[in-house]
Amino acid sequence: MITPSNPLEWLISAIGFIVAIGILVSVHEFGHYWVARRLGIKVLRFSIGFGKPLWKRIGRDRDRVEYVIAAIPLGGYVRLLDEREGDVPEAELQRAFTRQPVWKRIAVLLAGPAFNLIFAVFLYWVLFTAGVPAPRSIVGEVTENSIAAQAGLRFEDHIIAVGGKATDTWEQATLGIIEDLTDDGMIHMRVRGVDGSERDLTLDAGNRSRELTQPDALLTGLGFDIWQPRVPAVIATVMEDSAASRAGLQPGDEILKVDEHPVADFGQVVAQVRPNPGREVTLEVRRDGRIMSVPLTIGESQQGSQRIGLIGIGPENKPIQTGRTVEDLVTLQKYGVFAAIGHAATKTWDTSAFTVRILGRIVTGNVSLKAISGPISIAETAGFAIRQGWRFFLGILALISISLGVLNLMPIPVLDGGQIVYQLAELVKGKPVSERALQLGHSIGIAMLILMMSLAFYNDIVRHLN
Repeated sequence: MITPSNPLEWLISAIGFIVAIGILVSVHEFGHYWVARRLGIKVLRFSIGFGKPLWKRIGRDRDRVEYVIAAIPLGGYVRLLDEREGDVPEAELQRAFTRQPVWKRIAVLLAGPAFNLIFAVFLYWVLFTAGVPAPRSIVGEVTENSIAAQAGLRFEDHIIAVGGKATDTWEQATLGIIEDLTDDGMIHMRVRGVDGSERDLTLDAGNRSRELTQPDALLTGLGFDIWQPRVPAVIATVMEDSAASRAGLQPGDEILKVDEHPVADFGQVVAQVRPNPGREVTLEVRRDGRIMSVPLTIGESQQGSQRIGLIGIGPENKPIQTGRTVEDLVTLQKYGVFAAIGHAATKTWDTSAFTVRILGRIVTGNVSLKAISGPISIAETAGFAIRQGWRFFLGILALISISLGVLNLMPIPVLDGGQIVYQLAELVKGKPVSERALQLGHSIGIAMLILMMSLAFYNDIVRHLN
């Protein structure tokens, strides 16, 4: 989770959230609006947001559609001519939503989610045409005796396949790891070492798969992280009132061992400290040419659902040369104008299918409910994306657009998917669903949405409290 650290970042997050939701809701509702008008159904109002109108305009065409921007920017709606919402003049009955054939009603309902997915394809097309640098799936530090270490994963291994699917970037590898993990608790990898040799590995998470799907728990729980440049185990900064300052460590000290474990770089110090909050250790330190022993009690901090160890020191910014070149570490995803369309459509499809599978595994209990994020997390992510640049923001916008499209297709009565189920039921029965069934479904749907939103808010708040 990317938490803003000052009022300006909170303001940027709020602006990012409003901009992202405003764009995606506009796209979604425009889908309903555009298809309804093309099919001859009368549109009464197109509103972005709820509550008191801040801006209103009446269209100049024969339908006199009312266009509105309202005060609460957390959704929107398209109001169609509908006999269930009031009397309809006899001359306009044929243009009412309820008088349309079932296929037309389903087309209008499908249009909102479909436009969200089409918009994601467009965003990915822009990104792939402009070029998107992506970090390759190169493994960083591997924690001793961890799941990854026991499977034989090594520093600077390149994960080239997970679950039989080729991976090149960390995004691809992470999605593959989550899917393979939640399938049976086993992660099947193919990796390429620095020497070019390839190996097949199996990471066995046992019964921990649900736990590892909690936010920020995946790679840490498996025992490895994303590659970062190795720097010497020389202390550059010591935080005030930290375990290191209380033990008497000083800038310029070089850490040689943590207990009996030799360390060759700062990452290996972190690997020894991080899994051991509260533990008493002895550091072997070189200071001004003298080697000395420094007893120390590792401090602790909460990260997501896990307690992690830390001692309050920072490294020098002098990377050690390794066996990987810059070309090994980053790939540029860039295609021609027409080729990018196919890649964008494939990425949208793959991400949509992954979202559906993960939702299914949340329902079956294979994925933790803590993986559900709410508007606070979305706002933080949107704000962070804006600060990182337009490419990052468009990528996040595409992911949220896909999520919005997929979620709206869920068979919950107040969502588009639930309304489609009603239309299909009418097609099978040969007559509309009863008013009583509609009201019952509406009540159940609202209750389900309130439950989901409450859970999402709860998860966001707990993450902040942690």
